[in-house]
Amino acid sequence: MDNSKLPKLNTAGIVVAILLGVVVAVGVYQAQARGLIPAFPGNFPKLETRETRTVIQEENAVVSTVEKVSPSVVAIGATIRTFNPFDPFSLPRSQNSTIGTGFVVSEKGIIVTNKHVVDDPDIKYNVVTKDGQKYEIRKIYRDPVLDLAIVQVDAGDLKALELGDSSKLKVGQTVIAIGNALGRLTNTVTTGVVSGVGRRVVTGDPFSGTAESLDDLIQTDAAINPGNSGGPLLNSAGQVIGVNVAVTEGAQNIGFAIPINSVKKITDEFIQTGSVSRPFLGISYRFISKDVAIMNEVPQGAYIQEVVVNSSADKAGIRVGDIITKVDGQSVDSETKISQVIGSKKMGGNLNLTVWNDGKERSVTATLQELPNQ
Repeated sequence: MDNSKLPKLNTAGIVVAILLGVVVAVGVYQAQARGLIPAFPGNFPKLETRETRTVIQEENAVVSTVEKVSPSVVAIGATIRTFNPFDPFSLPRSQNSTIGTGFVVSEKGIIVTNKHVVDDPDIKYNVVTKDGQKYEIRKIYRDPVLDLAIVQVDAGDLKALELGDSSKLKVGQTVIAIGNALGRLTNTVTTGVVSGVGRRVVTGDPFSGTAESLDDLIQTDAAINPGNSGGPLLNSAGQVIGVNVAVTEGAQNIGFAIPINSVKKITDEFIQTGSVSRPFLGISYRFISKDVAIMNEVPQGAYIQEVVVNSSADKAGIRVGDIITKVDGQSVDSETKISQVIGSKKMGGNLNLTVWNDGKERSVTATLQELPNQ
C-alpha cells in the first residue's frame, strides 16, 4: 500500500479539540459545585444517603434509650447544716447538695448507688427524681466489698430499670453512662465502649476523699466524672450492665463500673427481705501472680496484708504475711478466686484453706461469719 496516499493528521486540530474538552469539563464541574445545574445522577448520592441513615439510626438508639431510662435515674443528695462564719449569733441553715447518682431497681422505692456516696451515718441523705420530687432516705444497706449501697425511700410510683447480663459483655460493645456529673449537672449522658473486663483497680472520689481496691470491674471509655458515682452503665437496649464507680486517680478516658451480675443477688435479697446477709472472711490481700512468685521464690496466691480483728480469718489463725495458695481445693490463680468461692457460700459454712508461710504449708478451716453492714 502506498502510504503517501493516506490523509495527513491535523495535529493542531486535535490539540484544539482537547483544550475545548477540558474547558467544557471544568465549566460543568464549577456549575455543578455552585448548584447552577444538577449533579450527574450516579451512585454517590445513594452512598451518602446510606451513611446518613446509619448515623441517624445510631443516634436514635442512644436518644431513645436515654429518654426511656432517665426518669429512673435519681440524684443522691445530703442535707448539711451550715453556719455563717461572720455572724456568730446566726442560726444554722440546712443546705442540700448533690453528691452522687442512683437508679431505681424496684417500684418499692429501692435504689442502687455506691457506698462511698452515702458513707457517713451521721448525715441525712435524700433522693431527687428527674421531675424534682424529693424523698428522704429511710433505710441504707452498705456493702464495703463491692462499694455498693442499697437505699429505700417511701415512694410507690418509681419505675425500675431492667437489669441486663454483664457476663455477655464484649470488648468494643457500645455503652451509655448517665449521672449527675460534678454533682450539679443532672442526668448527664456520655457514650463509649467496653474497653476491658475483669479489671482490678483502686478507685477514688474527690467528693468523699475515699480510695479502695475493687475487683472484677468493667472498664469503659465513656466519661465518668465525680458525681456520676452510683449511676447506671447501660447497653444500647437500655439494660443496666454496671454501676459506675468513678475513676482511678490520674486516669483519662478510663472509667470503671461494678458488673450488674455481682449486684443482682444483693438487690434481690434486699427487695424480698429488706436486708442482706453475706458471708465474710475478713482479709485484705494482694494477688501474687505466677511470674512474681517465681521471681520472689514464693508460691502463687493471695498475700495477706490485713486481717480484721475477731473475723473468721482471725479466729482461724490467718496472719499478715501468710499466702493462701488454695481455697476449697482450688488453686488461687486469679485475683477474684477467693471472692468467687466465698460468694458461693452461706453464712456458717466452712472454707478450707491451704496457707504457706516461710517455707511451710498448713491447712486451715475458717467458719464464715456475716458481713457487717457498714
